[in-house]
Order: sequence, then C-alpha cells, then structure tokens
Amino acid sequence: MSKAWTFGENLNTDEIIPGRFNITIDPLELAKNVFCEIKPEYAKNVQPGDIIIGGQNFGCGSSREHAPIAIKGSKAKCVIAPSFARIFFRNAINIGLPILECPEAAADITEGDDVDVNLSTGEIFNRTNGHQYQARPLPDFVLKIAEAGGIVNFLKEHDIEELMMNAEG
Repeated sequence: MSKAWTFGENLNTDEIIPGRFNITIDPLELAKNVFCEIKPEYAKNVQPGDIIIGGQNFGCGSSREHAPIAIKGSKAKCVIAPSFARIFFRNAINIGLPILECPEAAADITEGDDVDVNLSTGEIFNRTNGHQYQARPLPDFVLKIAEAGGIVNFLKEHDIEELMMNAEG
C-alpha cells in the first residue's frame, strides 16, 4: 500500500524543509525534518513508497536542492502535482526524485488514499476510489537518472562522450 500525503498550492521549499535544517545534504538527516512545520506527523509516519500529492507551483521559493533531497530521503516514491516550480523541477530530476504533472490526480486524491504509480507509463491508480489518471510519463533518460540515484551517479555510470553522440542523433 502506498499512502497519499496531500499538500496545498504554492508549497515553498522552506515549508518542505526549513532553512535552519539545511546544514547538511544527507538525505536521511534532512528527511527527519521534512514538512516539520506544516505536517509534523509526516516524517514519523511516512513509509517507503508513499506518494506526495501537491498543488499548483509545488516547490516554489529558494533554489536550494535540500527540498527534493529531503523528500527523496523520506523514501517517498514520487511527487504528483498539477505543476512544479521550475527550479524545483530541475533539482528533483538532478537528484533523482521522480515527479509527475497530473492536475486530475492532484485534484482527486485525498490524504490517506492508497495510490499506485507506474513511473514509466505515467499511469496513476487510486485504489481507494477506483479512479485512474494519466500523467505525462517521465522520459526514459529521466527514469534512468532516477534509477541511478541522480544525475551525478548517472554520469559516473555512463560514458559522457557516448551520451553526447546519442544526443546529437
């Protein structure tokens, strides 16, 4: 079972992880205080594979990577929202946190729902109410970055010259 944890519109990076905890980049340490001011029960009760559901402009605010690192450290499977702040979107990809844009799912899924997500197809299934949604699937290269644990690990595992040649077509 993957429990849904819901958050509102314009959730900023300081609400995800307050600045006073950004003295480390260790994902497990950051995860101890993720959402501590707006949903203090999250860090104590989140289970590996749980899903975060956000509102419009999820992750707005500062450009620090600590916010997606804290979420990833909490072992959440992914974040689903109608839209993401641009810098959060990029940071999430860089550190290997899967994110899906799906306004229908974000509007319909409620706190505690049992949700299944297929990251490669973008299919989202709410087992609680039986509804299905289709997010834009993550591109293959983004899935590979997530599977590697982030862009740095991905690049360590792959030949940069080969990647560049493949990108050029």
